[in-house]
Amino acid sequence: MNIILFEKDELKSGCVVLTDHRAKHIVKVLHSELGDCIRVGEINGEIGTATVLSIKNKYPFLVELSVSLSAKPAPSPSIDLILAMPRPIMLKRILSQLTALGIGTIYIINANRVEKSFWDAGILNEDEYRPHLIHGLEQAVDTRLPEIKIFRHFLPFVEEYLPELSIQYSSCIIAHPDSGKSLSDCVAENDEGILYAVGPEGGWVDFEIKKFLTAGMNDFSIGPRILKVDTAAVSIHGRISQLLG
Repeated sequence: MNIILFEKDELKSGCVVLTDHRAKHIVKVLHSELGDCIRVGEINGEIGTATVLSIKNKYPFLVELSVSLSAKPAPSPSIDLILAMPRPIMLKRILSQLTALGIGTIYIINANRVEKSFWDAGILNEDEYRPHLIHGLEQAVDTRLPEIKIFRHFLPFVEEYLPELSIQYSSCIIAHPDSGKSLSDCVAENDEGILYAVGPEGGWVDFEIKKFLTAGMNDFSIGPRILKVDTAAVSIHGRISQLLG
């Protein structure tokens, strides 16, 4: 945890009182004392510093902070992701890691090879997935939460929603191992917005690839090796970021 984050409604009269894992982190990891200054941020708001006004260093932990916010968060990331619904435990890792890397919006969609039972997972509820996003922000020292949009049906997304969505990006690309194009063939350094798509375990079926291409996306391959969904999502994000400079 490289920044202490708090919700807007936790800030009262310029102060925040913490009694949860954040207080424990301040006591046990940062070893803060009265008067110490730590880095803080308001979720979806500004970043700044806070001075420790009072501290209880034994369980139950309590830390009172006087907050001063001064810096705006980083601009919204220029990379968004279409993600076929993965295994719930894998989705948790993906949300945290991509938030740390910097992602604007994640569109979670259905696909032929997505297990139906995945859609019953609690992780699709905001109360469940939000802590994983916050964990990524805490790692990266950011405050801007990615937006999560969920589409439980493939065809309405790809036929009705995606064509209008795709015109907002410089490049819209879909990972497909049978493609003859590389990522650098599809992404240029001066691109201002990238939307990339990663399929489920087992990959996209041919019908889905055709639908994506019809909607305006370009296919690419990152090589012959078969990667897990979380590895592919993070690896491709890193390669796109490098190409964008």
